[in-house]
Amino acid sequence: MTPPLLQVTDLVKHFETGGGLFSRPRQVRAVDGVSFDITSGETLGLVGESGCGKTTLGRLVLRLVEPTSGAIEFDGRDLTRLDAPGMRAMRQQMQIVFQDPMGALNPRMTVGDLILEPLVIHGVGDVVSRQRRLLDLLGLVGLASYHASRFPHEFSGGQRQRICIARALALNPRFLVCDEAASALDVSIQAQILNLLADLKAELGLTYLFISHDLGVIRHISDRVAVMYLGQVVEIGAKSGIFAAPRHPYTRALLNSAPSRNRGKTRFAAIAGDLPSPANPPPGCRFHTRCPKAQACCRTDMPALAAIGPGHAAACHFPEPGP
Repeated sequence: MTPPLLQVTDLVKHFETGGGLFSRPRQVRAVDGVSFDITSGETLGLVGESGCGKTTLGRLVLRLVEPTSGAIEFDGRDLTRLDAPGMRAMRQQMQIVFQDPMGALNPRMTVGDLILEPLVIHGVGDVVSRQRRLLDLLGLVGLASYHASRFPHEFSGGQRQRICIARALALNPRFLVCDEAASALDVSIQAQILNLLADLKAELGLTYLFISHDLGVIRHISDRVAVMYLGQVVEIGAKSGIFAAPRHPYTRALLNSAPSRNRGKTRFAAIAGDLPSPANPPPGCRFHTRCPKAQACCRTDMPALAAIGPGHAAACHFPEPGP
């Protein structure tokens, strides 16, 4: 069996917030014991409500945020044990595409300088080879050579995201974290960016962790799906299983709450209750305060993420019946 390209084990990130002269700081449990893996060439979609810890998790696996505890293994190497030079070398293989392309691009730099910046920082190639690489990258993402001399404000949102993707690909990475990479775009442009990412994955053999709150986007682009709730992964499995037969009550509620078309009428059902604070999560199963199936043990005992079928796992004392 081929080992996974990325393996995350019991990953934890707690932030301290507040505190002062007469009060103690509180811990925000942004990511609290997450484990998953991604095989080479796969797209794992990560979905959940706003505030569940998706973005923090994406940045943790790249060590853009330092974990509180846990292991992050990329191609067999534990990133948490690497020093700064070792992590710098690994960043050539791991890149990120951010949600807001305008915020991710320096407005004072030309597109050519922005795309070439990773090559300059890592000392890859000479001036001539970098220019060739620039032209290749522009063509790869559907931009023209003359775009290299322009500035970010001269482009549309979709074009700016193409620039961000070109920059992320400059060092020939194997793994990309796409953090809401299409959510800030119009629907038609969003589809173009998603299709571009799918084409690049096939052409370059890329592996994605694709983060989104949009279930339609996750369904379109993912091979497997992980569902996150209040800092924890509560269900993970093949896309077909997650969407056709969700086993965790939260996953089912999340799917039911998404707008859908039924005989020309839009209908959706909101998830009951409010998302608890990650600074004070409920004991036991974290979803029990909103779960219609909650029983006494759910309020005291935290369920483990356990296999409930081939390649399918859920963290629930009373999972939904399978197909």
